[in-house]
Parts: sequence; C-alpha cells; structure tokens
Amino acid sequence: MKRAAQTPVVFVHGAFCGGWAFDAFREPFEAAGFETHAPNLPHHERGADLEALAQVGLKDYANAVAHYVKNLRAPPVLVGHSLGGLVVQLAAMQAPVAGLVLLAPSAPWGVPPTTLDEHSNHFGLNFLGDYWRRPVPPDYRIARATTLDRLTREDARRAFARFVPESGRAIRETVQWWTDHATASQAPVYRIAAPVLGIAGGRDRVNSSSTVQRVIARFPNGQAHFHEFSAMSHWLVGEPEAPEVSSLVLQWFEAREIFKRRTPKRKQLSLFGWGEPASA
Repeated sequence: MKRAAQTPVVFVHGAFCGGWAFDAFREPFEAAGFETHAPNLPHHERGADLEALAQVGLKDYANAVAHYVKNLRAPPVLVGHSLGGLVVQLAAMQAPVAGLVLLAPSAPWGVPPTTLDEHSNHFGLNFLGDYWRRPVPPDYRIARATTLDRLTREDARRAFARFVPESGRAIRETVQWWTDHATASQAPVYRIAAPVLGIAGGRDRVNSSSTVQRVIARFPNGQAHFHEFSAMSHWLVGEPEAPEVSSLVLQWFEAREIFKRRTPKRKQLSLFGWGEPASA
C-alpha cells in the first residue's frame, strides 16, 4: 500500500539537460506515494530561444525554481543533479524547502576543485573563447568521456540525443566562479535551514567525490550527510546503480521524517545514524 506523502519532490536537472533526465529515477518516488515534479530550467526545452538562453545565469535558474516551489501545496524536497545541485542550494535561500538532495552537485562560490580532472575541465573552457556571451552546444565526445561514460554506447547515444545547449554565462558562473565578480554561485550555508544529503560517484570526473565532500562539509554538524557510490560516475540518475541511489534517498527521507505517514511508525534503522557528517 502506498504511503500518503505530504511533501512534494522536485527534481532539478543539470547543464545541457531537461526534466527528462529524471524519467526513470523518479519512478521509485512515485511508487512510494510521492508527488513528483521535474520542470525544465529556463530555455532548456527543445527548440528554445537561444538568444534568451545566452542571457540567463544561475540566479535566473534559482529564481525560476524558487517561484515553482512557492506554487506547490507544501515545501518540497529539492533533488538537484550536477549544476542542478547548485541551483537548488541557491533556490533554498529564497523559498522554504523540506530538504535538499545534492547528486554530484557543482560546487558553490569559494569551494575549489580537488582533482586534476576538475582543474583540466575548468582550464579547458578557456579554449572556447568568450563562451560566456553565447549558448554552448553539447559535445558528444565530452559527454561520453565524462558524464555518460558508464552507459552502453546505445544508451549514451539515446541520452545525448536529448541534450540541449546550455547558457555560457551559467557555465562560467558555475565552473569558473572566481572570474564572476557578482558571485552568482555564492550559497552561504547560514541561509539554508533544510537538512542536506550529498551523494557522489567515486569515479566522477566532473564533480569529484572529494569536492562534493567539501561542499557538504560546509554545513553545520548534523545538518548534512554524505554518501559515496564508489563504482558510479557522474550520471547518478541513469547509471546501472541509479535505483540504489533512489533507494538511499528514500531511506534518508524516512530517517529524517520528511514525510508523514498514515501507518504507525516502525522502528527506524540507524541509517543516517551511519551518517557521520562529512569533514573537510
């Protein structure tokens, strides 16, 4: 029997993607009785106005999510992947939320990269010229090497076929945050009151596990917890172990009593009692 979930769950996608990225990942949440939403960030639908896309940045994305959240019947849990993991932190500074789940999140302003792969990715943007002034098209070679690397060739092609251009401005504000004097990606933890779960892939070359741990370690003791799936890469929402990620998130919901149930409470496992807060 489905449990009566009172808390909506809003999934926020990463760069070059859309709400479709969560099509399979959200199914366990719906099966558990949750009302789920997976909106597109501004101008991320197929055939979007690319001139308009070039003008938007992280604050526009966060404002859109915050506006969406305020129209729901209850404060939701925001689940953000990659760039979406940063956007949900920014949105949580503006709107009440019941929790944040950060799946391989991009780091906010002030959190430096920790691996050579990340430094290389950041430096490589310089070869694109003034990319922050225009939309950036998706690149299959890059996506296959860093994001869709654990999918079969067929599944990778199928996913990439749905990729869309991304705002160069948003990419710069996220990846080369030290060049952004407006500090658009700044997400001070004292403005985020919700409990936080951070999840990383041990083989992630985009937002490494060590960098995600730094993101989580910013939060006060007890507010945030971290877990690594050692065999996974960056596409946590679609790799073979994605159902395990969904299951973990649902267990975290229960451990944090994020939703109400009509059935009597069972004795809870000390799962996020496992939860030693991450340390830097």
